[in-house]
Amino acid sequence: MLLALLFAGLATFAQLYSLQAVLTGVAAEFVVPAADAALTVSAATLGLAVAVIPWSAVADRAGRRRSMAWAIGGAVVLGLLAALAPTFEALIVLRFLEGVMLGGVPATALAYLFEEVQRMHAAVAAGTYIAGTTLGGLAGRLIAGPVGDLLGWRAGVLAVSAMAGAAAVAFVLLAPRARGFVPVLRGRGPSLAARVLLNLRSPRLLAVYAQGFLLMGGFVAVYNYLAFRLEATPFLLPASLVSLLFLAYLSGTATSRLAGGISARVGRLPVLLSALTVMLVGLAVTFSDLLPLVVVGLVVFTGGFFAAHSVASGWTPLLATAGRAQAAGLYNVGYYAGSSVLGWVGGLFFGTHGWPGVAGFAAALSLAAGLLAAVALRGAPGAHPVR
Repeated sequence: MLLALLFAGLATFAQLYSLQAVLTGVAAEFVVPAADAALTVSAATLGLAVAVIPWSAVADRAGRRRSMAWAIGGAVVLGLLAALAPTFEALIVLRFLEGVMLGGVPATALAYLFEEVQRMHAAVAAGTYIAGTTLGGLAGRLIAGPVGDLLGWRAGVLAVSAMAGAAAVAFVLLAPRARGFVPVLRGRGPSLAARVLLNLRSPRLLAVYAQGFLLMGGFVAVYNYLAFRLEATPFLLPASLVSLLFLAYLSGTATSRLAGGISARVGRLPVLLSALTVMLVGLAVTFSDLLPLVVVGLVVFTGGFFAAHSVASGWTPLLATAGRAQAAGLYNVGYYAGSSVLGWVGGLFFGTHGWPGVAGFAAALSLAAGLLAAVALRGAPGAHPVR
């Protein structure tokens, strides 16, 4: 199952963020500023954010595995079309629709895991899944960046969509049939709206959703505008070399898996707050004008982010008393709404204050998330180890 979900994460997150590696090429072809070019990323994440709840309802009836297969297949087709978009406006629309299809994976994957894996292993399993999503995001950027530098951004996006298609086939072949899934039949049990509202009434779940919103917003802002900084003075790096900085995602692959294991022993809250501290340290280091220090800071920041995301996302189904798929879906609404809205807002800070504005903005979001977690999640189930 974890291997199948790794391929699902690869197909999903490679496509979702492939444009992030070629934003400078998009900006140059369509003659738009950096903040507008970043809308190609925000449109996809916004589409995903609005689609996760509807997808959770589909998955409650059709099944987790089947819903994920539909979502990945549709996204691959739309990703291929996006690479051929004749205008910037058409590209934005296709990216939004691609995000709508991609919403079926994060809306379903954690519920799929939680139903099929013993509860004592749930934190580790969630961490493993998040580690797989980092590999997907990394692969998409590392393919799109160098190919786009050589052949244009369209070729880079086409290459990523082709790889995602192969990963989608692997998911369908590997994903096991569900044994713990019980379909929600029409007219039986609470309605979709009731399941959503039940989870929105929980202050602890709202605090977890806020973690995704705030932290993902800062994370995407950092990665959206770092390329613009490094391709300008004093660094003057080519796009193909800048794309290698996405290898920092490998630190997230390691820390997300590690955070899941540690939180099972010491509790989720201490690990979450420690991860936020690591993010702040990494951001502080990126203020340097020395490229090696910028790289180190990015690696530290990325590792801290994915550790925090692993803990928060894995905490969601544990805190949900009903409508687990909707609870996971709401986390993803917050997570990708942060990516869409705050990731774009970071461009306003970049336009007026340069890199210090972006890094300071991301640091403020991390501090707000930490304060909220310390207050609202202190006594939550799973916050501390069971004695």
